[in-house]
Amino acid sequence: MNHFIFFRKSGEVSSNHLEKQELLVLALHLLQNSLVYVNTLMIQRVVTENGLMDRFSKDDYRALNPLIHAHVNPHGKFELDMDKNLGLAI
Repeated sequence: MNHFIFFRKSGEVSSNHLEKQELLVLALHLLQNSLVYVNTLMIQRVVTENGLMDRFSKDDYRALNPLIHAHVNPHGKFELDMDKNLGLAI
């Protein structure tokens, strides 16, 4: 996941300045935590709306992983509509 998010310079921190290194790593952690949070909310909604809670086994729960990123576009155009809600209940 870190190489997907931190794609610059092959995922390596190339600076010798400790402050820049720390800032890059903290920004990477913030992005990863934000992605996990949004993905968790989306997974919870899908599982709840489709009535899958009662059908899941222990193996199914172990297979759930909020580190998915197929729906994320790290390169290219990002459209931001501040009037549109993602529909995720907090």
